[in-house]
Amino acid sequence: MTKETMDFLNLAEKRRTYYNISKENTTTDEDLQSILEKILRNTPSAFNSQSTRLSLLLPGEHEKLWDIVMEALRKIVPSEKFSDSETKINSFKNGYGTILFFEDMDVVKSLQETFPLYSANFPIWSHHTSAMHQFGVWTALELEGMGASLQHYNELIEEEVKKNWNFPASWKLIAQMPFGKPTAQPGEKDFQPLEKRLLIKK
Repeated sequence: MTKETMDFLNLAEKRRTYYNISKENTTTDEDLQSILEKILRNTPSAFNSQSTRLSLLLPGEHEKLWDIVMEALRKIVPSEKFSDSETKINSFKNGYGTILFFEDMDVVKSLQETFPLYSANFPIWSHHTSAMHQFGVWTALELEGMGASLQHYNELIEEEVKKNWNFPASWKLIAQMPFGKPTAQPGEKDFQPLEKRLLIKK
């Protein structure tokens, strides 16, 4: 195995989920932008569709997002059970920023019309593309000393998010990634037996 391969695998192994984060920035806003630009440019997509869209919410806008999430949850979570939700959302709000992941459904629909034989697959492939972007961003943030997690409050907040930041109607919200400097390390991770997950055929 080459050194480059080992380096890549070690980086993937370091990427973890961090819920305890602070507003301290371990890099620069310019570097964050550069990371997102390079990942957008170099992450593969079906038919080179390049359907993924990202938005970087920095301090101020970041807090506003989690206020939106909090109010959306307040409408559906019973008041006597709301304290747990409030603690969780505040842990995300305590971070430095949030990256929003979207897929441009106009691109997906165009591919469906152009290649009708694969029409049912394009929304699935679109999610595959988004997932690869998420992994790339998550790993890069880890290398920059940032802890992050991946959240999915999409249906609860998508309309308000689009309205607040004037995102195009065709952008479908896929995930939210709050990040900041870790204030605690994640716990031990359990692994299922690899022999049940990887089959070698000779």
